[in-house]
Amino acid sequence: MNRAEEDEYRQFVTARLESLRRTAYLLCREWHTADDLVSITIGKLYRHWRRVRAAENIDAYVRGMLTNAWLDERRRPWRRERATDEVPEQVDLTMPYAALADRQALLALLDQLPARRRAVIVLRFYCDLSVEETAEALGISPGTVKSQAARGLDTLRVLASNASGRPMEEWA
Repeated sequence: MNRAEEDEYRQFVTARLESLRRTAYLLCREWHTADDLVSITIGKLYRHWRRVRAAENIDAYVRGMLTNAWLDERRRPWRRERATDEVPEQVDLTMPYAALADRQALLALLDQLPARRRAVIVLRFYCDLSVEETAEALGISPGTVKSQAARGLDTLRVLASNASGRPMEEWA
């Protein structure tokens, strides 16, 4: 990689680092794992920068790399282990910030979706990708994106109305 390409790479990563980190967090729900996923992604991005910079939509390509890194990481055996000696900290949902409670509730609902469906929901509605961009990022057909998004949203609506007693559309 020559100096100009390396500078271009650095500018790209610097501009999008926080966005990638937030997207990774929405996928995995752990900041440390999100940081690991971003590190893996930007390492791969550096190795393949010449090919990536020729892509039509670099942001979509990188989000696809990030999503694939998360899916690969979920398959690892140690990710299925859960420590049981300590009770995990619980967020106090009675705090006066209703928006924080709603955000925590939404994240808890996202946790209940299967990995691929959650990836579709995050890419389509958080990253605001089109159906085609989401399909390209995940390596699936646009029809699969549409059906997974519809099923994911239906599931979230049912879970939200069961959990809060009020429809998800009324949150905000």
